[in-house]
Amino acid sequence: MQAMDRVIHARLNTGVPLVSQVSQYIIGAGGKRLRPALLLMMAKALGYQGEQHYLLAAVVEFIHTATLLHDDVVDESTLRRGRPTANVSFGNPASVLVGDFLYSRSFQMMVEVQNMRVMEILAGATNTISEGEVLQLMNMHDASLTTEDYLHVIRSKTAKLFEACTRIAAVLQGCSAEREECCATYGQALGTAFQIIDDVLDYEGQAEEMGKNLGDDLREGKTTLPLIIAMQKAPAEQAAVIRHAIEHGSVEALDEVVAIVRSTGSLADARVVAAAEADRAIAAIADLSDNAHAQALRALALGLQERRS
Repeated sequence: MQAMDRVIHARLNTGVPLVSQVSQYIIGAGGKRLRPALLLMMAKALGYQGEQHYLLAAVVEFIHTATLLHDDVVDESTLRRGRPTANVSFGNPASVLVGDFLYSRSFQMMVEVQNMRVMEILAGATNTISEGEVLQLMNMHDASLTTEDYLHVIRSKTAKLFEACTRIAAVLQGCSAEREECCATYGQALGTAFQIIDDVLDYEGQAEEMGKNLGDDLREGKTTLPLIIAMQKAPAEQAAVIRHAIEHGSVEALDEVVAIVRSTGSLADARVVAAAEADRAIAAIADLSDNAHAQALRALALGLQERRS
């Protein structure tokens, strides 16, 4: 991770001070760095001995950071990782344009690897993420969204980059097509579980732990899995409260919505879905060599249920 961080800081150097300032602001905020960590861990779990995984891990972090910059503008978010979002601190135009810079810089960097398969994976993932963002935008304030619709969005918007990370590791190591698919399945399942837990925490967590404003999803009119389950399980009048809040993007009834979601056991049910995805991830890499990195990948999936931020 330290080697990857050195790549990140070197590649953020630019002759335009505002680009560096905004980029450093959001990347310097920390975060989990889970996506690049997955690429690094999977590469080592497979026995990779080269150094291209550091550059590609940085590419993945740049792509992810670009999506965050754009997301916060679209969602009008004000808090991320416990501090004001870049769009609050620097304005929407700067956030959008620096996000564009990070996308273009990431593609400059991936060309250096001179591996057409890696470029194909990352280009495809970036496109799918954009499609997922548009799908989510189209689904805003739609309380009739099904579980299948929800999963389709999060597998496009969130899990696709996880999948790309673990697939790239297999490509770097020159694995068989079958092994590559197993690694990709791990990433997709883990990313899906990660997003489900993220949506659970919007109604279960504490603002101090989460580093974002609770109720943001409801304000944005996002129909996430806890709400879908709650509307299915709650009495008609309570389901109507949730439906109204989604359709109007209203947080006036946030306390009531949270109470309904919790009283119906919807958070526990959503965690069951996440656990099934985590199990699918573990099963996908069951026959990896039992080295420290493979053990860490399994432990990561097992520990996802304990996530609180």
